[in-house]
Amino acid sequence: MISQELRLVITFHCTTDAIAMEKACKAIGAPGRLIPVPRAISASCGLSWCAELSSRTLLEEILHTQEIQPQGIYECMI
Repeated sequence: MISQELRLVITFHCTTDAIAMEKACKAIGAPGRLIPVPRAISASCGLSWCAELSSRTLLEEILHTQEIQPQGIYECMI
């Protein structure tokens, strides 16, 4: 069985926002990656940003700076 760990998952209203988040994070070397939205979470966009819980503050700052409105920010076992 694959081990799971608690991760931060940010969902978006549209794919454009998810791609904008990926671009902004890669530009500054922020942690995380795009993943399909976990089944436990319902979202209108099929993509989400996944990272370690410890990076929450940095990622929230990026969302604010880039004016990206997340649909939700969750802590999930992935």
